Amino acid sequence: MYSNSKVAKAVRIAMMFGAGAAATISTQAFSAEDGAESVERIEVTGSRIKRTDLEGAIPVTVIDRAAIDFSGQTSVSDLLRNTSFNAAGSFRPQSGSSAQGISQVNLRGLGSERSLILVDGRRLPKSPSTGNSQDLNSIPMAAVERIEILSDGASAVYGSDAIAGVVNIITRKDFNGVELRLGAGNVSLPSDGGDREEGSAVFGSSTDNSSVIGGVSWNSRDIIFENAYSWVQPGGSSFGVNWAKPTGYDGTFINDDGEVEGLPGGYNSIISDAECDALENFFATGNDFCAYNFNATNANEASTANTSAFLKADYDINDDWRIFSHTLISKTKSFGRYAPTLNDAGAGAFMSADSPNNPTNPDSPFYEPSAGGQGAQEIQFRHRFAALGNRDSEVDNWSTDFMIGVEGEIGEVSVDFGVRKNKTKTYEIGRGYLMGTNARTAIDSGAYMVNDPFGTRFTTDAERSDYAKVLSGLNVTTARIGTFEQQEVFGSAAFDVLEMDGGTLQAVVGAEYRKEEYTDTYDSLSEAGQVGGSAGNSAGGGRNLKSAFFEALFPVMDGLEFTVAGRYDNYSDYGSDFSPKVSVKYDVMEGLILRASYGEGFRAPTLDILTAKPAPGNPSVSDDPSCIDLGLTAGCDVQVSAITLANAEMGSESSQQISLGMAYQPTDWLNFSADYYEIEISDMIRFFGASTILTREQTGDPIPAGLGVTRKANGGIDLITQGYANEGKWEISGLDLNVNTTFDFGDAGTLRQSLQFSHQFDSKIDGGRNTIKDTGEPQQRATLTNSYSWENLDLTWNMNMIGSQYEDVTQIADGSVERSGNIATWITHDMQATYTFDTGTKVSIGAQNIFEKEPQLSGFGGRNYNFDLYDAYGRIAYVRVAQSF
Repeated sequence: MYSNSKVAKAVRIAMMFGAGAAATISTQAFSAEDGAESVERIEVTGSRIKRTDLEGAIPVTVIDRAAIDFSGQTSVSDLLRNTSFNAAGSFRPQSGSSAQGISQVNLRGLGSERSLILVDGRRLPKSPSTGNSQDLNSIPMAAVERIEILSDGASAVYGSDAIAGVVNIITRKDFNGVELRLGAGNVSLPSDGGDREEGSAVFGSSTDNSSVIGGVSWNSRDIIFENAYSWVQPGGSSFGVNWAKPTGYDGTFINDDGEVEGLPGGYNSIISDAECDALENFFATGNDFCAYNFNATNANEASTANTSAFLKADYDINDDWRIFSHTLISKTKSFGRYAPTLNDAGAGAFMSADSPNNPTNPDSPFYEPSAGGQGAQEIQFRHRFAALGNRDSEVDNWSTDFMIGVEGEIGEVSVDFGVRKNKTKTYEIGRGYLMGTNARTAIDSGAYMVNDPFGTRFTTDAERSDYAKVLSGLNVTTARIGTFEQQEVFGSAAFDVLEMDGGTLQAVVGAEYRKEEYTDTYDSLSEAGQVGGSAGNSAGGGRNLKSAFFEALFPVMDGLEFTVAGRYDNYSDYGSDFSPKVSVKYDVMEGLILRASYGEGFRAPTLDILTAKPAPGNPSVSDDPSCIDLGLTAGCDVQVSAITLANAEMGSESSQQISLGMAYQPTDWLNFSADYYEIEISDMIRFFGASTILTREQTGDPIPAGLGVTRKANGGIDLITQGYANEGKWEISGLDLNVNTTFDFGDAGTLRQSLQFSHQFDSKIDGGRNTIKDTGEPQQRATLTNSYSWENLDLTWNMNMIGSQYEDVTQIADGSVERSGNIATWITHDMQATYTFDTGTKVSIGAQNIFEKEPQLSGFGGRNYNFDLYDAYGRIAYVRVAQSF
């Protein structure tokens, strides 16, 4: 009953190379006891009812182990990033981020928080680095048997977050023997950094009534620095050596007509252009402004490394009962480097009137007489404390997952129940940050001079030693420890209800109890807002969830079936949700089915949103008054002060999904499917960040209570208050196309091809315009896999396509939007050759992006290209050797 069935094998073979087969495959098993033919039922992601048909009423794409190996990818995150379902790209490890070491998947472009990740059908815990999304880096590739992607809403089955779809990672089973694997790869772009390694050892053994499989694995990728790319230009930060001139020191001037020009309150350099240019990585812009080149030292992509161990075991107690267990331990490490710290914390952003660094002080070497005779006064300044060195972040993520359960029969009822406990813990150490109050003391006393931050003025060892102590007093090592823990109890019962014209009415009922505990604890200085160059604050809380669900399959007549499902979730902190779903499948004729579904879903507000303490930050925005306030030209990008607040009154967001599709296999060598979908999200859990708030200020649209912009008298931004709120509606629609061919040439080998194509028609927020093809929202994504197998040789050629987008989207005076420029369609080619020797040795040689396609340079999110959607590795050449015993 629990062995690897022929049906399951047929599923994996038919759905190979990343695409779901489009026809129902009737694979039959025989009873060893009486010789009678019986059909075994299997369970597919998106339904708890085991059934005999491969194609159901909802679309599921399967990437099996062979397709994983042919991809050349070394991590689950990279594999899923390249699927057509990851429409707008997804977050990956990057320096300077509070989520530095994690990787996400973003189905349909609706956000990682609306894309549910399961491991063996159970929910992966959220990462404490974000509190609202899951981390794919915690899953070792060596443990994966296959990945099933449900491209339909599934809250009726799995609960919260399954709005855009579900990724179910099925771990390996039924493996006998030992497999050792080693691999390495290097990138051609840039010339330094980004190289990778991988290795694993997997073992398995089974008897008639038991099986065990386990293993260890590791993979790593080197850091990549921004300045390693030839296209990267110096980055000009206003946190160089600049001061905000008060009235009377306002930088205004009299033009040739005797009129006063310029605005008061602009930022200008404290030191001369020559002094600015003499400082390492500082540069004068030519308009009385001293900037810092942050691209000289910061990393583009953080390094990552994963080490994991896993063990699965099951035992048949008797013919009716089985006990099973699952254990996974994973550790990921990440190192990131960001530019030296800046003085954005509390008192550290100001200098006193009598400071020798203050240009309003007559005793200062930088003294600038006031046009209005105001005299010395406290001023605000922006400075990069480069003498403290770079900001380095080291992140260790530990993940443990243990589950034990029982399956069996009680009369005519199949039952399963179990318990599961998992925990993710993150340790983050940050070096090179600034102690704000100590910085002000050093600035005000003159122990630290902004024209000589490195202390070159000191000539004796004693002076240098004393100055080193001053710098040590400014230097802060930050700490952050986060945990996310889940404890679950679950159970279900499946049974046949009655016979209908089309077969047996099947039903499943069940319940779950889950307890969540979340903490994200910053060090006390960061919590108090005393650390310059950092952002974020502590959060923490807990809740429990009680759920009940049902599902029933109604075979109304031969070839026509309905499935009805529903789930009730009650959260202890905010309330409850009910998610219904109905789907239908109609076998029109042999090989052709039509299918449709309607469902409602939800996303619960996460604990980080509900419990976070106020968090300061310095987002980059485009705001003309602030540009002028800083002494820059209109249209610039500037960093401004912001604070993020929690919202304890948040409710859940809800969704409605409709899908219509067909699947057809006209011949033995061809099958295809097409599925249309519409998703509508209401009461969106929406982050109102700095840019959104500024846009609403400009257009006069409402800003949620408690959020907004505070401006100075001269119009520059003093503070932006940002945060989450329930508001708005998001509507998207699209089409998924799946085509698979298999050509058997007999002794000449077999050619298999698979095309996965996704096309989005619309994406509208709050009934606005369609944003598809805006920068970062390609209309199409596609993958085409070609695999030729001949005796012991496998050749693979994969093509990956990301559609074109407009480069510039501008809102013009009448409120309409003008789109111009072109980010071209991006197509890369991956090739691999694998030979399997009779000794069990398998050697693979390949290259991803073999023609070294570079991303088109178009600024996005503060980078030269869209970092979530594209990579800039150039050609990734690799070799892998595996030995099976």
